[in-house]
Amino acid sequence: MAFSFGDGGVPEGVLLTYDQFEELGGESKFERRSGVVAVETVGAELAGMVAAIRDGSFVPVVWGDGGEPEAVIMSTSQYRQLRGDDEPPAGTIDDPTRRVYATEPLPDSRPMTIDQIAEMMGPYSQQVLEEIRQEEREEAERARREDDSP
Repeated sequence: MAFSFGDGGVPEGVLLTYDQFEELGGESKFERRSGVVAVETVGAELAGMVAAIRDGSFVPVVWGDGGEPEAVIMSTSQYRQLRGDDEPPAGTIDDPTRRVYATEPLPDSRPMTIDQIAEMMGPYSQQVLEEIRQEEREEAERARREDDSP
């Protein structure tokens, strides 16, 4: 789970796992400090990193033990970009790690059947769906025969 940090309750930076960074395409979206920085180095350079975040010159830093990537430090703006979030209005204190998104359907949303979804995805998906259904029919038939046998 990502969390933010900053001075005076104002989120300035975000710490997230490397897995989260990678799953959201971070390696392809950002130039970052090369290599995997040691935990001790992060501790020694953290004040400088925060200064770079504040002046807008910070590049994400991947860090961990023994050269294995474990976590990433980035600015809140970079984290929003990583997630595809919009920037808040100027002067707004916004913690992007605590955003809550509306999940209710839109007014013009409509339910879809699995057949409609497979049709949208194309012939291969329709074929796979039919194969799954055939397997289910065969299993149901085998179960019925076992129940009917003396």
